[in-house]
Amino acid sequence: MTGSSHELFDFIAAALAKFVATESEGFHPAPGRQRELGFTFSFPVRQLSISSGTLIKWTKGFDIEDAVGQDVVGELTKAMDKIGLDMRVSALVNDTIGTLAGGRYCNQDVIAGVILGTGTNAAYVERAHAIPKWHDLLPKSGEMVINMEWGNFRSSHLPLTEYDQALDDDSLNPGEQIFEKIISGMYLGDIVRRVLCRMAEEAAFFGDTVPPKLRIPLILRTPDMSAMHHDKSSDLRVVGSKLKDVLEISNTSLKMRKVVVELCDIVASRGARLSAAGILGILKKLGRDTIRDGEKQKSVIGIDGGLYEHYTEFRTCLESTLKELLGKEVAENIVIEHSNDGSGAGAALLAASHSQYVGVEES
Repeated sequence: MTGSSHELFDFIAAALAKFVATESEGFHPAPGRQRELGFTFSFPVRQLSISSGTLIKWTKGFDIEDAVGQDVVGELTKAMDKIGLDMRVSALVNDTIGTLAGGRYCNQDVIAGVILGTGTNAAYVERAHAIPKWHDLLPKSGEMVINMEWGNFRSSHLPLTEYDQALDDDSLNPGEQIFEKIISGMYLGDIVRRVLCRMAEEAAFFGDTVPPKLRIPLILRTPDMSAMHHDKSSDLRVVGSKLKDVLEISNTSLKMRKVVVELCDIVASRGARLSAAGILGILKKLGRDTIRDGEKQKSVIGIDGGLYEHYTEFRTCLESTLKELLGKEVAENIVIEHSNDGSGAGAALLAASHSQYVGVEES
């Protein structure tokens, strides 16, 4: 995550070679044909064509300076050539676009793809004439996919706490990805840690001394927070064991543990409610936040990512907030679907549809 561009792409190429070596003969390409690849690259890219794009900046804790401004497909291709792996990237795909493509392939009512995992982003299908930045020929379909990069959204209407400010200041990309830093899986656990640390410093919450581990950024991961939030035992023993194992805080009282669960709930609920607000923004932009002339049009949002998949309280809060924002009648037409590894399936579908062999007769 913090090495050189060569190290990163050599690692990916080696992993691909290892995977190809496990394939059975039925999957080997015909003689003279290359394997083709959909490359899911979940970072902001200036897309130059279906199979090329330059990295604008890293997010989610990655910091490999010499890759910024480089064509990531070119870098991967060089790494594959170096080890004699005969493979061509036929589609460079953001994971959000992949989720949207995978969902849309199965269901024409899918209008948006959202990632809620380590990071967060969204993409949706827009009417081409409604895109002021587009100055080229309009596509035949009259529609175009917009990769929002919503993780980088910030606004005076987005209230940030001192904990958010401190987390941003300490991050590898201060001032950027603000929306992502208050709702995504990489950061939620650390917001909880920062609040607990302040409680320990100013209210002696854990006794006379501040537990040293509480001062270590990112030590409390979102899966730990989720496990504590979901603890249904009468003595909150999961909370107790997480505090002990991760932060080396032992002998916590039930009262303390209840406060920790409440804090997890506050931080997760804020993230979930803001995620729902983002989804509502897409529905509003497309005019799907109302029912017109009694027309009942289904709108499906495909969501992928570990945060949405595994953090039940987060997922439940997001879905109930969206219903609350839309109202009962409109909410009946909005469907949220878990798109399990939709980004991988979507990238494969896009790679297949842009294959150099499309239309070529099988020999």
